[in-house]
Amino acid sequence: MLSSYGFYAIFGILTLVSYWVNQNLQKKMTKYGSVPLPFSGKDVAERMLRENGINDVKVVSTGGALTDHYNPGNKTVNLSTVVYDQRTITAAAVAAHECGHAVQHATGYAALKMRSALVPAVNFSNKITPWVLTIGVFLVETFPALLGIGIVLFSVTALFSLITLPVEINASQRAVAWLDKSGITDANTKPMVVDALKSAAYTYVIAAVSSLATVLHYVLILMNRRR
Repeated sequence: MLSSYGFYAIFGILTLVSYWVNQNLQKKMTKYGSVPLPFSGKDVAERMLRENGINDVKVVSTGGALTDHYNPGNKTVNLSTVVYDQRTITAAAVAAHECGHAVQHATGYAALKMRSALVPAVNFSNKITPWVLTIGVFLVETFPALLGIGIVLFSVTALFSLITLPVEINASQRAVAWLDKSGITDANTKPMVVDALKSAAYTYVIAAVSSLATVLHYVLILMNRRR
């Protein structure tokens, strides 16, 4: 079994890989953000929803960067100002991806249902888990059950990260397929969309791996406590 030092090394590597993945994503989004299309992100989103028979979801502009998301609660596709207004490959890719989530919701995609069901538990877990884990490590010799509780709580977050992978990948697949079918992308621009969305998917892979590594790290501490 890996020692604590081994896990620290893994976390260090994951931090470096995460940094590279995020830098690469920004580079790709900037690169494809300079490739023009005749449709804005708003145009793409509204058309994709309409052509998928979804008429009860609104496309709205939201402030900030990288704030794009689909909200199943109020059925809105929220696009950052840049994505909402720009007429580029990046804007089209992001808008179509978020609409991919709306299509998942409308069609009852199982993984999305599972992820949505976990949201309340994850929100609760995120509030108290850091404290439970920290105190649990200090008291592991006298009260190991507390660390065990922290591990269970954090495992909810890890499970959420794992379920997020198929949800995000499937949304991107739906986006690529629809953009191609609709004629918004062609043989030259389709690979750009694929590359941009693939770069974004790597961030979710790193998040999932990091969550699993964290769970294993605390399990190791619990198992190695003095008996």
